Parts: sequence; C-alpha cells; structure tokens
Amino acid sequence: MSNDSFEFKKFKIKQDKCAMRVSTDAVLLGAWVIPNGSTHILDIGTGTGVIALMLAQKSKASILAVDIDKESTEQARLNVAESPFKDMVTVIHSSFQELVKTSDLKFNLIVTNPPYFIDSLKSTNDTRTTARHTDSLSFEDLLTGVKKLLHEKGKFCLILPKNEAILFRQMAESKGLYLSKLLRVRTRAEKDSEKRHLMQFEFKESEFSESTLVIEKDSHRNYTDEYKELTKDYYLNF
Repeated sequence: MSNDSFEFKKFKIKQDKCAMRVSTDAVLLGAWVIPNGSTHILDIGTGTGVIALMLAQKSKASILAVDIDKESTEQARLNVAESPFKDMVTVIHSSFQELVKTSDLKFNLIVTNPPYFIDSLKSTNDTRTTARHTDSLSFEDLLTGVKKLLHEKGKFCLILPKNEAILFRQMAESKGLYLSKLLRVRTRAEKDSEKRHLMQFEFKESEFSESTLVIEKDSHRNYTDEYKELTKDYYLNF
C-alpha cells in the first residue's frame, strides 16, 4: 500500500495532502473512546478525518470535524465523501477558537489528538509545525473552548505524551474538568516509560478508573493481544 493512503476495514484514508498522517496516537484514541449513545460529537484538529470516521463507525452520532489547515480539511472531506459514513460527518475549515465564538451547539463527546510540543524545536514545514505545536491551539484555549461547547453530562477525550498529560490534567482540574478515565500506554512491557496517556474528562468530580496498555510483546510489530483487541474493528490485519 502506498504511504499516501491507509486502508482500514470499513474506510480508506488518503493522506497525501496532510502534514500529519495516520498515526498510532490517532488510532489508539479513536479505538479507545466509547461514544455511549452520543448524538453530537466534535473532533478538534481532524487532520485526515481518521478519528471522526472511526467514531462514525461505532456510533449513530452527527459528527463535526474541524481543522485549521485548508489542505487537511479538503483531504478529510474527500475521505468522508468516499466512506460509508458521509452522511454522518461534516468537515469545516476553521480554527477551534473561531468555532467556539460562533457555535451554539453542545456536544455529548469532544475528542482531539491535539498539538502538544510546547518548547521543542520546530519543523521548517509550516503545516506540520501547526499540527504538532501548541502555538495555534494552546492548552488554555482548548480547555476554555471545551468548557463552552461540552454538554453538562458530556465527555472530553484526548491523547498526550506523559509529561504534557500531567500538565494538562492540572490545568483541566483548575477549570472544573476532572479526569474520569485514564489509559497509560507503553510500547513494550519491559520499558518503564509510559509513552502516552489517553484521558477522559467530565464536569463531575469522581474517582477515575485507570489501566495500562502495552502495544508490543518483545519485538517490533509483534503486537499484544490487548492491543489487537482494542483495534480489531479497524486494522485489516487484526
């Protein structure tokens, strides 16, 4: 398969125009999130549209996917149009901040695989930099917008590297959004470091459930049964 496309069980992602292509992060988040009867879902920074389409596959919701990058928006629209879920997903070209200003909708579920590099070296590729760095969407702006658009009983889910996740959780709690579910992700069991945290936030403060997922057994692409189980509805080989 060409690197310009990625085929899932029920839809295909073309990604030749996108700065950020289909990633393990995106697939983990799309597979982990449970729509739970949501009627309105928002995908912030949709990129190729992969997470929006993954959620469409397992829900009956109306899904709004937004991206600040024009070419990514066009790519996501094409991917949606060629999928079985074209009547469920709407893709718009807008910054999240602008959407927050203009939208009166309340969403049962908000998801994002957000930009997270805060002080690291930036790429010379402007669109890739926008997709990967918080300059265009700070954690502050993200949380402020989510608070406005999230239904009072809604859920907000995202994926971040461990250190950024710890910072984000502190910021979220200071704004009245509380962790209700946490998945710690490791590449392999023998590696101590957690690569990613998948987090679910709600307005109601309670004890949060937590678990750990190991992606590979003992070698590259020798996947664990748990990872296969999580992603089996999407990946062709599982």
